[in-house]
Amino acid sequence: MPVLRSAFIALSRNPSLRKFAEHSTFGSKLSSRFVAGLEIEDALRVCSQVNAQGMHVTLDSLGESVTNADEAHRAADIYHRLLDDIAARKLDSNISVKLTQMGLTIDPALAEQIALDLTRHAQSTGNFVRIDMEDSSLTQVTLDIVRRIHAHPELRGNIGIVIQSYLYRSQADIESLIADGIRVRLCKGAYKEPPEVAFPKKADVDASYVNLTNLLLQSPTYHGLATHDEKMIEAARSFVAQRGIDRSRFEFQMLFGVRRDLQRSLVAEGYNVRVYIPFGREWYPYFMRRLAERPANVLFIAKNMLRK
Repeated sequence: MPVLRSAFIALSRNPSLRKFAEHSTFGSKLSSRFVAGLEIEDALRVCSQVNAQGMHVTLDSLGESVTNADEAHRAADIYHRLLDDIAARKLDSNISVKLTQMGLTIDPALAEQIALDLTRHAQSTGNFVRIDMEDSSLTQVTLDIVRRIHAHPELRGNIGIVIQSYLYRSQADIESLIADGIRVRLCKGAYKEPPEVAFPKKADVDASYVNLTNLLLQSPTYHGLATHDEKMIEAARSFVAQRGIDRSRFEFQMLFGVRRDLQRSLVAEGYNVRVYIPFGREWYPYFMRRLAERPANVLFIAKNMLRK
């Protein structure tokens, strides 16, 4: 499995394959299991369908590093439109944003200003912005930006962040974020990281996830546990039951198209579930990382592609 994971991550960075995939009918069909569609209307339609099943949503306009300020502002405009459409249609959804898509690697100040503007827009519509975490080289700058925006008194509670359990530093980061009252989405991590900064063994990543989950569940702030791993979910459920923690104080988060059966069963048990719904034309890197996280998805997709 580690070999397959490395292979898919390498493929996610292949520009020729990405160009072919994102501009072909076959590629669009291939991605449809995990990506809502190419346009905003596709995302809003799927969001409405998921809401009807009793689940919350977060919408992600796919795209990563931009090369200039104009591209960053165009990417931000999509999110501003989403915030308006979510409010107008009374959808139960927030937004998830990557700072590299907002210009982080070309000008951190630009990315911070765009994120601040989005958070102000979210606050004005009663919504919330989740800043996604990327590879470990961007962890500190991402944390710094989120903390500065959250420090605006009127924006407390309108911006949150993602923490990855495979990083050694994550416990210290979680403790600091809890102290600041910043909402966290906890995930395992989908980037290939060196052993100097991240646990190389799955067992250690899992143990870290459970430990960080327990810290978050004891926090008074509303957090999200992003996982499809039933062992991680069961550990959270057991901890909640043992400590008498109300199920309304946190949510499980899962990806669109992954373990729909598990999503429905958790809702039926009274847990909050949020579905991460990506959309857009730049879907290829995201799609390949989903395969890297769970290579068994390859067989699942192949079977579905062969069905009439």
